[in-house]
Amino acid sequence: MINFWYEFIGTMLLILLGNGVVANMVLAKTKSSGDTGSWIVITIAWGLGVFVGVIVAGPVSGAHLNPAVSVGLAMIGKFPWAEVPLYVVAQVCGAATGASLVWLFFRNHFNETPDHAAKLACFSTSPAIRSYKDNFIAEVIGTFVLIFAIYFIASPSIEGEGFEQVAFKLGTLDALPVSLVVMGIGMSLGGATGYAINPARDLGPRIMHTLLPMKNKGTSDWYYAWIPVAAPIVGACLAAGVYLALKS
Repeated sequence: MINFWYEFIGTMLLILLGNGVVANMVLAKTKSSGDTGSWIVITIAWGLGVFVGVIVAGPVSGAHLNPAVSVGLAMIGKFPWAEVPLYVVAQVCGAATGASLVWLFFRNHFNETPDHAAKLACFSTSPAIRSYKDNFIAEVIGTFVLIFAIYFIASPSIEGEGFEQVAFKLGTLDALPVSLVVMGIGMSLGGATGYAINPARDLGPRIMHTLLPMKNKGTSDWYYAWIPVAAPIVGACLAAGVYLALKS
């Protein structure tokens, strides 16, 4: 059960800092609203959010912080399938809690912001150009890069007699490279869909956008919500398939 709480806290910190930077950049009357370098700031802060979450949760739970990571590790036999549901629930609940803290922190600014899309962006993702097929493919590719890179961060070599004994956990020393991967995905591939690459990151906050009281908050866009949930799982499965093919 201790793993549940570390995954919960690690994901909560990730979303607090990740969605927090979006709120800081796009909501009305913050100190940084209207900053012309907002995309760079957002991608760096999301990477740092991963860094903080992994530092806290890594030594205990492995700091998956993402159902796609849990599924991806289970797919290659490096994480028990029986523990995947526990981790996923912890991640979704942690993400929902982190989003709620962002709302609490910026509550006055949410009320001062007339743009519905800006408010939703502080919780969940949406596509720049709505095309469900293309949006799905974009999230699959982004998540593939994330999971495939994590395999090699957790196990620097896929060769040699010690391969089967490698522990697939994202410990403190792995926090920086994982955060850099997330930054790279955001800077290079994030503009099409907002790079959810994490079902919990999108689903938990979207639920809270629906539930939390805000003036003129608009729709939570549930028609799109299946893509940042399903596509990252597909991307993780594809990454596992390629990784296992290379190993064989």
